[in-house]
Amino acid sequence: MPFYEHVFLARQDVTSQQVEALVEQYKGVIEANGGSVQKTEMWGIKSLAFRIKKNRKAHFTLLNIDAPPAAVAEMERQMRISEDVIRFLTLRVEALEEGQSVMLQKRDRDDRRDRDGRFDRDGRFDRGDRGDRDRGPPRRDRVTADGDDVPSEEV
Repeated sequence: MPFYEHVFLARQDVTSQQVEALVEQYKGVIEANGGSVQKTEMWGIKSLAFRIKKNRKAHFTLLNIDAPPAAVAEMERQMRISEDVIRFLTLRVEALEEGQSVMLQKRDRDDRRDRDGRFDRDGRFDRGDRGDRDRGPPRRDRVTADGDDVPSEEV
């Protein structure tokens, strides 16, 4: 049987439990038509690049499927009917990925970076406390308030 990677986006106002119920429903459709779901990954709520059906965020879910094409077509038909699913994409692949997908690896890397404490909340590098630094005497070769240049020898 062919392998498929299937990602679907559910509306942001549905709960995580409702998304899990949708996953179980679609797993049942695949299994009833002679296929199997090898892996399921919930990627969480993510921002969309543009509004889709008045939604700015969505629950992202990945399914790795080993099923005949008719089973996938039936699952997609039911997704088109569902009001909770705003988009989906099914790709046929040569082999299914083992382990975590790239999206979960990225999340783990970001979490690790946050735990190390080198980055602040916005993802900017935090240089930490640099202590009291002596910057030396102030420079006097700047322009004065009235616009005259004051050379450093006259000061």
